[in-house]
Amino acid sequence: MDEFEGLSPLRMPTRNRPLLGLTVLAVEDSRFSCEALRLMCLRSGARIRRADCLRAARRHLQVYRPSVAIVDLGLPDGPGVELIKELDHATPRVEVILGVSGDDDSEARAMAAGADDFLPKPLTNLAAFQHKILSLLPVERQPIGPRIVSHESIDPDPIAYLDDMAHVANLLDGQNDGAILDYASQFLSGVARSAKDAPLADAASELARCRKGNGAVKAHLTVVTNLIHQRLSKRLAI
Repeated sequence: MDEFEGLSPLRMPTRNRPLLGLTVLAVEDSRFSCEALRLMCLRSGARIRRADCLRAARRHLQVYRPSVAIVDLGLPDGPGVELIKELDHATPRVEVILGVSGDDDSEARAMAAGADDFLPKPLTNLAAFQHKILSLLPVERQPIGPRIVSHESIDPDPIAYLDDMAHVANLLDGQNDGAILDYASQFLSGVARSAKDAPLADAASELARCRKGNGAVKAHLTVVTNLIHQRLSKRLAI
């Protein structure tokens, strides 16, 4: 579990920091995607804590109640919709529950589980992020007066992307377990699309299709692992 602290001690939202006073729990297994959320919260004045799996998120929630929960739907120890359902039925309820994913059918699943709204990946638009959360907050949590609308585009540190590559490389090292392959292909497909890495995104999607259709899994796994190691070689160069 990682904790990223906001910079301002103020608690009331302002024109240029409209989420000041809020705490966001980001339940996200991708370092790259979480870095995007961290930057958005930092620019908006919110504090952010990260949980990289369901188990870590539940530990967080035993200790404190965030203002906003942003839950990725594909997590290593289960589907994010399970946590969304728990949060929706909890008393007191988290003020804002958002599902997040890059999969086409994820929004409907998140909303059916009880999410208030949905954030599609990649997460790049700061104004859209702020508006989504503010639109779901009660009036007393809104900034007073006109708000500065930022058109800033968020670009996460590419090192975070390489951290994700290293994570998957460790998962796939000598593994033929079907559940691990399914998780790794889903994870890679999403994070590669967020990073605009089309070759890896396409290869991961093809691996997932082969897993579902009993295709040439071994050959496509080799392609995926080679692409991962190509990207990790850049980290060694750095």
